[in-house]
Amino acid sequence: QVQLVESGGGLVQPGGSLTLSCAASGSILHIDDMGWYRQGPGTQRELAATITSGSSTDYADSVKGRFTISRDNAKKTVWMQMNSLKPEDTDVYYCSGRIFSSRGQWDDYWGQGTQVTVAS
Repeated sequence: QVQLVESGGGLVQPGGSLTLSCAASGSILHIDDMGWYRQGPGTQRELAATITSGSSTDYADSVKGRFTISRDNAKKTVWMQMNSLKPEDTDVYYCSGRIFSSRGQWDDYWGQGTQVTVAS
């Protein structure tokens, strides 16, 4: 069984910072791309940032220059540092990972989501 567990969401004032963490656990043999996605009420889930196993990164235009994604392959953990937060960053943030497990196949896994609220 593979699990992704997120932490670090919360309430922050505009201009503030938060760091989201996501730890993968279970019968994991290899982790490929990992990412953070965001979803608001009544909207589709959309990409915030992704990072490859070699640490190449990609960002949505809306977060470029403000958010930084990083990972530690040995710890099976991905982070997203979120700076200069704006009210429009308010969403539920989901961690994802493409993982090769003891099932003998690649699957996409998702965390349970963590709420980020930016408000004064």
